[in-house]
Amino acid sequence: MQRLIDSRQLYALVALARRGSFTAAAAEMSLTQPAISHAIKTLEGDMGCRLVDRVGRRVQLTEAGADFFRHAENILREMDAVRADLDLHSKLGRSRLRIGASTTACQLILPKVIRQFQAKFPNCAVRIEPGDHGRQMELLRAGEVDLAIGVEVPGPASEGLEYSPLFEDGLAFFLSPKHRWATLGSVPREAIPHETLILYERTSYSFRILSEYFREEKIILGNFIELGSMEAIKEMAKLGLGAAVLSPWVARDEVHAGELVALPLGRKKLRYRWAIAHWKGRRLAHAEEMFIKLCAAGTAEFGA
Repeated sequence: MQRLIDSRQLYALVALARRGSFTAAAAEMSLTQPAISHAIKTLEGDMGCRLVDRVGRRVQLTEAGADFFRHAENILREMDAVRADLDLHSKLGRSRLRIGASTTACQLILPKVIRQFQAKFPNCAVRIEPGDHGRQMELLRAGEVDLAIGVEVPGPASEGLEYSPLFEDGLAFFLSPKHRWATLGSVPREAIPHETLILYERTSYSFRILSEYFREEKIILGNFIELGSMEAIKEMAKLGLGAAVLSPWVARDEVHAGELVALPLGRKKLRYRWAIAHWKGRRLAHAEEMFIKLCAAGTAEFGA
């Protein structure tokens, strides 16, 4: 196995090549002459060839030494550039934040949070990767996002992940004020299988837990329309085309405006939690911790 090259040996060779003597190179590096001599001898031993010729008090590079000198200069130049860049990150707070989020989070959570975050971290580059829960887990495990906002799903899917809780969520029926259930003020259990339900897409976690909920309640889903947009679901419900099943915080503005009426799903409440997922045991950067705090503050009123 080849030994790694010590950067101090590179600096010693470059200083020696430029100054032409061990004494001058030692003075430049604030080291003793024997220390420079030892560094060069060790480097020559590691490289397996002579890099300098000693002619009296003067030092000249061999042909191999001249080639190595050019590479060493490039390496040290790159190292200096890296240090300067990292120093700039430290001084200006420059960093990056890669966020995975569901379409709903992108529409209703992130705009306000990102505005607040950028006010605190103006030099932080933010990238958002939209997608459903499965996609977010793929991105997180592949190291393509740092944080993933979505529903906390228990079981094997969460193995190795840690969740920072945001708010407790649930599902309810949302109807046009003219819908017969809205007029009645309740949802007849026996009428649910015969109603057209407007649901979020079949691949979503909310569709899955809703199906499990009705199965436990011995209610068979009859006709339903599945859509990939919460806005489209709300618009169809406003038009009286069916009963939408949504999270209360998603339709709160429409409820306050009198455009939709909310009614419970049934006798038992359906609850789950939104959270921000990240790798368990990974130390979060300051920007990531602040982003999580802003999300928690921005969604505090969303709790079911």
